[in-house]
Amino acid sequence: MAYELKLPDLGEGLTEGEIARWLVTEGQEVAEDDPLVEIQTDKTTVEIPSPAAGKITQILVEEGKVVPVGTLLVVIGGAGSQAAPRPAAEKGRATPLVRKIAQELGVDLDTLTGTGPQGRITEEDVRGAASPREGRREPLRGVRRLIAEHMSRAHREVPAVTWVEECDFSNVDLKQLVATVLKACAESLKEFPELNARLEGDEIVYLDRYDLGVAVQTEQGLVVPVVRDCDTRSVEELQREVERLAEGARSGSLQPEELRGSTFTVTSAGKLAGLFQTPIVNYPEVAILSIGRVAPRPVVRDGAVTAAPVGYVSVTFDHRVVDGARAAEFGLDVIRRLEQK
Repeated sequence: MAYELKLPDLGEGLTEGEIARWLVTEGQEVAEDDPLVEIQTDKTTVEIPSPAAGKITQILVEEGKVVPVGTLLVVIGGAGSQAAPRPAAEKGRATPLVRKIAQELGVDLDTLTGTGPQGRITEEDVRGAASPREGRREPLRGVRRLIAEHMSRAHREVPAVTWVEECDFSNVDLKQLVATVLKACAESLKEFPELNARLEGDEIVYLDRYDLGVAVQTEQGLVVPVVRDCDTRSVEELQREVERLAEGARSGSLQPEELRGSTFTVTSAGKLAGLFQTPIVNYPEVAILSIGRVAPRPVVRDGAVTAAPVGYVSVTFDHRVVDGARAAEFGLDVIRRLEQK
């Protein structure tokens, strides 16, 4: 009996996934629940187990391919599936015109992977293969591909504006900087609910939870785990959670639910932060706050110039939902809370 594993519905409205890595090879014997394949989504990497014991008869989708939910991935047992040809059979699929152009330009269609519908080879694929290619090239895959798609969508769909102001961090323990900012943001978001919202069609959805994303740089790219209930936790509790999530992000051990459902995002690059940033909104959120590099800078206190740890706070917001004045008031409210800690 043959078992066919299709790409499952991974929840959260996800409609496709990338075959990040096969953990088995054709001809290999597997037991039920043995890991088969790693699927990269726009949230995390998910390991899919075998639905049955048997021999891997056919692997039908190669690593690096992005396929929709329901796509047949692998056949276990039986004599193999005749209804689902290998992706390799798609190579060389092209219209007569494209084949003619390939012949004229001396391009071997069997060496190309099509970018058209159902993997069809396009004229652009052929002409691109015929052009001189410079430099080292590698496919846009995994987290980097998802970042590219996510940022492109945010840039395309969100009319974003960034507001910047300086903040005196003298009263903030810089070892707990991100946790302190999370707490301040959660408190301010209660006063400015339009920044803790979503735009869905022609409706603004105001959220009554304060689950804030924290941008973490990893070897694979930028990951945004979610710190839940930032409004009710202490700074110390938030610090422990930020450290746990950051370690999980860097080791790749976070669960999918730890990367879903943020309502607002905070980002800080620490020593690499620069003076200030104009961060991109973490779609489908409507606002993000970033912290520039905090360093000793001259400030005036009681008419005298002195040194203080000063950094710039930036708020990027979706102008369809948030007015500029409200975004500025929110930023100033966060700064007030930080300066009065």
